[in-house]
Amino acid sequence: LGRPRHFILAQNYPNPFNGDTVVRFILPAAATVDLVVYSSAGQRVATLMEGARAYGHHQVRWDGRDTDGNRLASGVYFYRLRAADQVQVRKLILLR
Repeated sequence: LGRPRHFILAQNYPNPFNGDTVVRFILPAAATVDLVVYSSAGQRVATLMEGARAYGHHQVRWDGRDTDGNRLASGVYFYRLRAADQVQVRKLILLR
């Protein structure tokens, strides 16, 4: 398979989700990452991952809770991955 060559933020699965969902991404080189969920109004609601990560495949499970552990309301949210000088954003839908 070899070393990944592209920075990829995959669509979360399942989407829409009710209980929890998984976000996957690929780093072609080691990088400091910031994976954050935002409300449709642009408010930062949860930080899923931050800090240094090795190159390769990564995943994180999210249960639809904010940074304080509160269950978020149904709706459209966005998750953004920043790694080095690259940024990608995807949309997810939470159904309660």
